[in-house]
Amino acid sequence: MSLKVMVVDDHPMWRDGVARDLTEAGLEVVATASTGTEALTRAKATRPEVVVLDLQIPAPTGVEVTAELVRDDPAVRVLILSASGEQDDVLQAVKAGATGYLVKSASRAELLAAVRRVAEGDTVFTPGLAGLVLGEYRRLSETPAAASSHPDAPRLTERETEVLRLVAKGLSYKQIAERLFLSHRTVQNHVQNTLRKLQLHNRVQLVRYAIEQGLDEEL
Repeated sequence: MSLKVMVVDDHPMWRDGVARDLTEAGLEVVATASTGTEALTRAKATRPEVVVLDLQIPAPTGVEVTAELVRDDPAVRVLILSASGEQDDVLQAVKAGATGYLVKSASRAELLAAVRRVAEGDTVFTPGLAGLVLGEYRRLSETPAAASSHPDAPRLTERETEVLRLVAKGLSYKQIAERLFLSHRTVQNHVQNTLRKLQLHNRVQLVRYAIEQGLDEEL
C-alpha cells in the first residue's frame, strides 16, 4: 500500500510542487491545505500517515497544528518543511511532536527520503539541526524535574536498552541495525515495544526519555 501524505503550505506553487513530487514518487497525497484550520479538518477526514507542514501558515500556526495532530492521532508523523532554520522554531516544533524538520533548501531527493524515514519512525533533521535538538534535551535533562519525570518506568530488556542508547545518539534505524547486526524490522520492533512499555507516542519523546536517563552518555 502507498504511503498517505498531506501537504500543508499557504504558498500555492510550493504546495502544489511538493504534492506533485510526492505523487510522482509513488506516494498518495490524500489532501492539501493552506491554513491551520484546513489542515486539522482535512487530517481528520483523510487520516494521513505523514503530514508535510510549513510552520508559517495562517492560524492556527504550524506548531499549534502539530500539537493538535499528534494529540488527535499519536501515530501520525509530522515533518516540518520550513524556510526557517532558527533554533526557537525548530525546538518549538519538536516539542509539539514533530518527527522531523527540513529547511526548504532541501533537495527533492532529501524530501522524499525524509518522508519515507519519518513514516518508518525515524527522526530526520536538516544537517546541523539534530545536534541542536539533542543539546536542548540534554539541557532539559539537567533540571531537577527531569530526574523524577519517569519514576515508575517499566524494565526494558538488555537489547531494548541497547537500541535505546543508539536512538539517543541520533542514529537512524538503518545505522542501528548495522551497528548491532540486526534487521531493520527487528530494530523497529524493539523501538515500538519500548514506546509501548514507556507509554510514549513517538521517537522524539523516546530520545528525550533516553537523555533524561543518561543513556546517551553510555557506550
